[in-house]
Amino acid sequence: MYLAANLTMLFQEYPMEERFRAAAAAGFKYVEIQFPHFHPLEELQRAREAADVEVVLINVPAGNPERGEVGLAALPGREKDFREAVELCATYARGLGARKVNVLAGKPPVDLSADRIWRTLTENLRFAVERLGEEGLMVLTEPINPVDVPGVFLNCLEAGLEALERVAHPGLYLQFDLYHMGITEPDLLKAIARAGRAIGHVQFADHPGRHEPGSGSLDLLGALAALREVGYDDAIAAEYRPLGRTEDGLHWMADFEAAIR
Repeated sequence: MYLAANLTMLFQEYPMEERFRAAAAAGFKYVEIQFPHFHPLEELQRAREAADVEVVLINVPAGNPERGEVGLAALPGREKDFREAVELCATYARGLGARKVNVLAGKPPVDLSADRIWRTLTENLRFAVERLGEEGLMVLTEPINPVDVPGVFLNCLEAGLEALERVAHPGLYLQFDLYHMGITEPDLLKAIARAGRAIGHVQFADHPGRHEPGSGSLDLLGALAALREVGYDDAIAAEYRPLGRTEDGLHWMADFEAAIR
């Protein structure tokens, strides 16, 4: 396992193109970006190359944030928008050298049947995993807690696992965020064991507050051990809201690096 910094959440003291350098200076060799398409690709490419870091993961564009959209994959009637978002994501993943792509289900209208939403999500995820698989990308989908994001469709571990079962494609995995799962699952360590080999990417923040490790009560070091037990050996990405200046809150890194060696 190895550490990565989420440049959307961390190092917000700097413009996006300077966050690559800040992450590298703090000791991160790997980064991820939630929605790089909001920034010119060429600027991000130059910044990544200058900092000599690797981009591990990006998200498929999730719709219009001004309308409260947090994902398109589970939205019936928006299939064209979703496919265009997948193509844009492919362009950015290719340009940045990303290895993984996360597909967010989003918040479907409340008046639609669950059957219709599941059909849409299943078809869209199958399209994404086949299209992005052509680019050599690992495709993930992420359960998100409904406390922070009311109305989100994949709102717990079981819903995420059901999505994988319905799509039934070996190229689709879970993005397993320890913060979200720490809220929705009664026992985080058992949830890791339940997900097992379905886990394709891991993110973390402490709870409550979604701040740096040590600010809350989640057993994040125990979670790292549980991930090792299920055979996970890939990125562990810091995706939290720093309580202050990002560099001042990185005290957790030494313990995490010792735990994942």
